[in-house]
Formats: sequence, C-alpha cells, structure tokens
Amino acid sequence: MLMLSLITLLIASVSAFVSLNVQEEVLKAAMGCSAILSCLLTLVFAPWIIKLAIVAIPIVIVDRLSHRTTEKSTR
Repeated sequence: MLMLSLITLLIASVSAFVSLNVQEEVLKAAMGCSAILSCLLTLVFAPWIIKLAIVAIPIVIVDRLSHRTTEKSTR
C-alpha cells in the first residue's frame, strides 16, 4: 500500500508542477484535475499514520499562527 501511495503522490506532484508551468488552458485544466484525483487516491492508499500526519500538521501550523497573531494583538 505504501508503494501505491508514493506512486500516486509522485503523479500528483508532477501533474501540479506541469499545471502551474504550462500556458495552454486545456492542458492546465487536465493536469489540475489529474493532480486532484491523484491526491485523493494518495489519501486512500496511504497508511493511517501518514493520514494522521497529513491532517495534524496543518492543524498545528494554523494553531501556532493564530497564537502568534493573538499574542501580537494583545501587546
């Protein structure tokens, strides 16, 4: 399962890179859709610990950023 997760993550990364760097709109839309689909497949094939990290890391980052903002506004 980990190998499938890494393959779909690689496909999603390449698709996102191509989508951001190409000028043709049709190819940009196709690569964007394949990147989103590959990201969803990565979440399906990923082990539970990676899913937990994918969810927990953004929550921790947002919490620390909001803590810094409230800390600055109280000074």
